[in-house]
Amino acid sequence: MERRAHIKATPARIDLGTVTSADLGKDPDEVSAMFDDVAPRYDLTNALLSLGSASLWRIATVRALGISAGDRVLDIAAGTGTSSAAIARAGARVTALDFSPGMVAVGRDRHPEIEFVEGDAQQLPFDDVSFDAVTISFGLRNVNDPHRALAEMRRVLVPGGRLVICEFTTPPNGVVRGAYQFYLSKVMPSIAGLASSNPAAYTYLMQSIEDWPVQGVLSGWMRDAGFVDVGYRNLTAGVVALHRGRTPLGADQ
Repeated sequence: MERRAHIKATPARIDLGTVTSADLGKDPDEVSAMFDDVAPRYDLTNALLSLGSASLWRIATVRALGISAGDRVLDIAAGTGTSSAAIARAGARVTALDFSPGMVAVGRDRHPEIEFVEGDAQQLPFDDVSFDAVTISFGLRNVNDPHRALAEMRRVLVPGGRLVICEFTTPPNGVVRGAYQFYLSKVMPSIAGLASSNPAAYTYLMQSIEDWPVQGVLSGWMRDAGFVDVGYRNLTAGVVALHRGRTPLGADQ
């Protein structure tokens, strides 16, 4: 039987100026409302905040998926569908999932050729073994229970299916790490103030990046969820890490 999504009604408007701590339990309604509010200018703001690197990270993610023509790919935390469109251009049949109604609405308007689903990464609205590959970019750290989300990703993947996670992380080099922390605390707020429809929301995003665990911890979570051949490589001197794994085949069990 098909699993139903945990679909939320659009929450009442929340003072996003108060959504500034990554330790607020990642309340789904508050985080969803935050992304609703920034959706119209989200892609532009991301391009500016990443200093143009966002497109390079997207290219690396698509390549890591190893797409063959006709592959069924689930793009979780797809936002407005920029990553989903890149995956589709590689020949995949893409389903874009996001828990923000505002993001989904903008995505459907910009990319009518892509199927968008509003749903929760912790309770994916799809049958078991439905996808050849699953990916999530810069979204896992916003999930209340990433362990549960990883288990769901494994559930919907076919045996041997691929998982690719692109996420901000901690640069291993101390000099780079210091410069990055300066950028997050001093430079990013100024850029967000000019580009974003809600600059306060990016304070939460900054803190969620700072509180996210190092690369090896996420690799361990993936193994705990049952993924094999787990590994990662750093991008942009370790500001971002690209994590990869796959679901076991019969011989891997």
